[in-house]
Amino acid sequence: MSVHIAFETPNDIQEQVYEMVKSLGKDGRGRLKKGANEVTKAAERGNAKMVVMAENVNPGELLAHIPMICREKEIPFIYVEDQAYLAEAAGMSLGTRTAAIAVMEVDNEAEDKFKEVSGHYDTLSA
Repeated sequence: MSVHIAFETPNDIQEQVYEMVKSLGKDGRGRLKKGANEVTKAAERGNAKMVVMAENVNPGELLAHIPMICREKEIPFIYVEDQAYLAEAAGMSLGTRTAAIAVMEVDNEAEDKFKEVSGHYDTLSA
């Protein structure tokens, strides 16, 4: 397990995370910040509603500080397996990868998916 991973996320929950990201990014039902630097800034400012990080980031130290910031600012965070699939779900161009995304805004249509996924954080991080 990489240094930035604080807990394991089961595959069924990862699928829910990808669906949530897709509804926010690709389907335009929210606003996302993409990439480790943008996510770090959003988390430090306390603007992010949730952070999603890829497990297959190399080196893992790239994201090692983000879980600490999220805990300090009380921002839920969760992991998915693949950064290429995360980028695709977020609506980025094909062949692009992203180490992390920050959920900034969620519209009413995507609110239920968001609440369901953020609820998993409490269970997994306990």
